[in-house]
Amino acid sequence: MPIAVLSLTAGAFGIGTTEFIIMGLLLQVAADMHVSVSAAGLLISGYALGVFVGAPILTLATRRMPRKAVLLALMAIFTMGNAACALAPSYGLLMAARVLTSLAHGTFFGVGSVVATGLVPENKRASAISTMFVGLTVATLLGVPFGAWFGLLLGWRAAFWAVAIIGIVAFIVLALFVPGNVGRDERPAPLRDELAVLARPQVQLGLAMTVLGFAGLFTVFTYIQPILTRITGFSEAAVSPILLVFGAGLSIGNVAGGRLADRGLPPALIGTLAGLAVVLLALAPALLFKASAVMLVGLLGAAAFATVAPLQLRVLEKAGAAGRNLASSLNIAAFNLGNALGAWVGGVTIDHQPGLAALPLVAAAITALGLCIALWSLRLERVRIPAIS
Repeated sequence: MPIAVLSLTAGAFGIGTTEFIIMGLLLQVAADMHVSVSAAGLLISGYALGVFVGAPILTLATRRMPRKAVLLALMAIFTMGNAACALAPSYGLLMAARVLTSLAHGTFFGVGSVVATGLVPENKRASAISTMFVGLTVATLLGVPFGAWFGLLLGWRAAFWAVAIIGIVAFIVLALFVPGNVGRDERPAPLRDELAVLARPQVQLGLAMTVLGFAGLFTVFTYIQPILTRITGFSEAAVSPILLVFGAGLSIGNVAGGRLADRGLPPALIGTLAGLAVVLLALAPALLFKASAVMLVGLLGAAAFATVAPLQLRVLEKAGAAGRNLASSLNIAAFNLGNALGAWVGGVTIDHQPGLAALPLVAAAITALGLCIALWSLRLERVRIPAIS
């Protein structure tokens, strides 16, 4: 892979760490801010909704800027937002700081995906996307468990200071290795043509399957700390090592999903969504036993991130040349809308019964709905191709 693609993983690592770090600190933040666990979970929803709103707005606002300048500006926002999280004196200000940080997320991954696919041959596009997302998987593999341990040792605010330092390092790496002329030879499409991507049915279906697929994951993963401590019986100190297992699964699934999508996008799309639904379903009984719970947490990571490259490439393919930047950012926004939806559904399930133990079953049902949309999308495509020809 070109070094420019590899350098994008540094930014992805920082952003991935700040997105997921709160999951390993949920109980500490709830206690310090004097709120319930479900209210602390809304800090994840707030971040995700910020990505959902910010991604299309910032993508359109920066469409005429050099892509390197956009990436650097977003990393600066990310760093300042994490510093604000560390300093937040109240739950409301912490939520505001999380939303500020989230504004960088969607556009970074959206612009980064377009840059990555433009630097490699056509048959390597999905692998280029998965390479960039390696930063996200490494963040989960190392950043989130380390953050949980660091927060447990020195307090959750220290964990956010550490992430702000990661942001500074990522800014330097991007400044050094992303070519300054990347994207400069491309004239932005007229705004009307970019917005037209929103009316494409296959893009809409692609975004819907992304939302539902990841809503299933985050219905469970948002509350992974209380699930493992209160259902399976692990200590709080054991959560960080278990998150390492999840992160290892992410790394495997991310690479596998990219390779599968390069070989054949439709079967990869169906296979990965189906695999995620099956793993979520199997997680429910597995949580009753420590060994099986750890194994299924690892499989959950692999199944979840195997879907990322196929889902992202599907939307890019259906967007057309004029709408690639916006569609790419919108799909990142869709991942995070799924994040917010999953956190909300999980909180409702916890607060209004049937409780923590039912989260995997609820999650499997949501992901299965995403799979149904994927099957419908592919069926519509098969029906229309003969009519066009």
